[in-house]
Amino acid sequence: MTELKRVGVLTSGGDAPGMNAAIRATVRACIYYGIVPVVIQEGYKGLIENNMEVADARTVANIINLGGTFLKSARSAEFRTKEGRLKAFENARAAELDAIVVIGGDGSFTGAMLFEEEHGMRCVGVPGTIDNDIYGTDHTIGYDTALNTVVEAIDKIRDTATSHNRLFFIEVMGRDAGFIALNTGIASGAEDILIPEQEKSVDQFMESLQKSGRAGKTSSIIVVAEGDRCGGVFELSRAVEEKFPEYEVKVTVLGHIQRGGKPSCSDRVLASRLGVAAVEALRNGDSGIMVGIRDQQVVKTPLERAISKHNQIDSHLMKVAQIVSV
Repeated sequence: MTELKRVGVLTSGGDAPGMNAAIRATVRACIYYGIVPVVIQEGYKGLIENNMEVADARTVANIINLGGTFLKSARSAEFRTKEGRLKAFENARAAELDAIVVIGGDGSFTGAMLFEEEHGMRCVGVPGTIDNDIYGTDHTIGYDTALNTVVEAIDKIRDTATSHNRLFFIEVMGRDAGFIALNTGIASGAEDILIPEQEKSVDQFMESLQKSGRAGKTSSIIVVAEGDRCGGVFELSRAVEEKFPEYEVKVTVLGHIQRGGKPSCSDRVLASRLGVAAVEALRNGDSGIMVGIRDQQVVKTPLERAISKHNQIDSHLMKVAQIVSV
């Protein structure tokens, strides 16, 4: 076992439900193994500004059920520079940190990788992002909660859609990945789902919509990932209004509502497992890796690989979406 005296923990990038559970697990795992936990405020910005303090078990009491991150998060432009990372390292060294647990997404992991390469600061990543696009884990912290939030919102919108024979375009998060759109679209009975990974033209979408009309559907829910290749919800809605004037078209952008809310049971358990796994990985001498869950087992993936690759959309699930929308 590698001797560790002090381990820092921070959250970086976009917040995700379950981050607090991961912080809590990291802090308490440190205490369990006789390590002093140090919490760092506002991500890498807190390292640069020396905004950190020693924590105890009570510091993280009553936060497992809270969304967001009580440590706060920030995207630090200064940390992207060598000078900023040097300043952060000097503060980390003054605080006698032996390693840092970084909870975040691929941008946060890029920063951790550079920090270790340039200054030898040992880092372990914990995947916290609602997009579920990080390679090396079946699910990321916050993804399950976001799915449930989106499905609940779409269910409510469908009530209005069916009451007024309306067509609703619902934009969900997913600039580069369609995991949220695909899964919530199936779960909420969407008539069509548009995601970045799918090659679908506007003409093909119009043909699909026309087919739905012939099938007798008088209202429709179309779930669109924000990074879809058809031009976005507003352009699509205008195109539909021009081609099918009989439709009353509405657009709903769910936006940051998807990031908030109390984390689900699944996210709380996942975050707890990964927070503990991060500390245990450091004790075993690992660094420059991300801990994740594959087939219910903790796995370790080099940060470089976690950053350079992305989880792939299940093609069979896309076929399921097509079949159940007839």
